[in-house]
Amino acid sequence: MAAKPVKIDFVSDVVCPWCAVGLSSLEQALRNLEGEVDASIEFHPFELNPQMAPEGEDVGEHLARKYGSTPEQMAQNREAIRERGASVGFTFNMDKRSRIYNTFDAHRLLHWAETQGKQRELKHALLGAYFTDGRDVSDRDVLVAAAGQVGLEAAEARKVLDENRYADEVREQERFYQSQGVRAVPSVIVNGRYLIQGGQPPEVFEQSLRRIAAEG
Repeated sequence: MAAKPVKIDFVSDVVCPWCAVGLSSLEQALRNLEGEVDASIEFHPFELNPQMAPEGEDVGEHLARKYGSTPEQMAQNREAIRERGASVGFTFNMDKRSRIYNTFDAHRLLHWAETQGKQRELKHALLGAYFTDGRDVSDRDVLVAAAGQVGLEAAEARKVLDENRYADEVREQERFYQSQGVRAVPSVIVNGRYLIQGGQPPEVFEQSLRRIAAEG
């Protein structure tokens, strides 16, 4: 029996730890469903902190201000995220992640990467740059390096950033998903109809995708 085609829209941010967990988890589920489900994944922008200043903000101060988290709660959350990441093959080096950054340029570059057939590769590279290597994903040198790392043309990536390309397209997509009620990420939308929210375990994605594919 032929694998059922499934379209997945993955709405997320590159400084969202649960988005990193959710993507690795989803991909593990898809490997388990090989032969049953033939999935295409498209990434869409969501900015956790659209008003973030260019220089970013200390991550501890940011979380304390935004969520009222105590240092103890933050430490517990970091460890829970690190463990969940490890369970699906994603490495969080929390000691390297000292600041949180504006991600609009990253989303513009991801939009361009889709036109080059390298969007998922760049998404992985940016998540790794931030959470594993502790790099500043608002820095254009970091973004260009990530593009080059996945086989994109570095000089063209630089032009995309410097010429402010795809700004309108990214804003339009952000507005669209907000108008659809997306307020938290990751939001995984399957076949334009079914919403799976959060960094779910692989078995949750697997069960949901199997059921959706069976419904046709």
